[in-house]
Amino acid sequence: MRKIVLMMAVSLDGYMEGPGRDIGWHRVDGPLHQHMNDVLRPMGGFLSGRVTHELMADYWPAADADPDADPVEAEFAEIWREKPKIVFSRTLKPGPAPWHTTVVPEVSPAAVRALKEEPGGDLTLGGADLAATFLEHDLVDEFRIYVHPVLIGAGKRVFPAGPFAPSPLRLVETRAFDNGVVLLRHERAVE
Repeated sequence: MRKIVLMMAVSLDGYMEGPGRDIGWHRVDGPLHQHMNDVLRPMGGFLSGRVTHELMADYWPAADADPDADPVEAEFAEIWREKPKIVFSRTLKPGPAPWHTTVVPEVSPAAVRALKEEPGGDLTLGGADLAATFLEHDLVDEFRIYVHPVLIGAGKRVFPAGPFAPSPLRLVETRAFDNGVVLLRHERAVE
């Protein structure tokens, strides 16, 4: 069965974006970006909310068109374009959209569980609001949190206060990158 994998960059003080949706503090360098490419390449698709999808769609479809494009970024542009994407949005028109995208109006736990039963690689989940909804419905199987060595003091938290039941997790991987970013990877603990 496929897993839903929440992948998120976070500041040391727990924010996934600063005020005004600022992510300029992210410390993504070549080796970290290559790691992300290597992790995302075997994934079965991307699950995101409208805001995250629109940010991605504004840049990645043509990021490799420039002959001077960084090879690692060009590689990610191809990965992003070719993977199936499901965008959860109440404001976008439901149905097929460009770049292998399907827009659905809401998170249906039964539909997500059925999606997990389909063949293919795991599904990566991005966006704090969508992640909160998936957590409310107990749909996240794995967490890959990339902690960036910066304090930003305000913004949107990765894990907002919510009606979540305690979920025991098991640490399965840590990795420190040379730029100071630390990966904390947890899976659901088997009870």
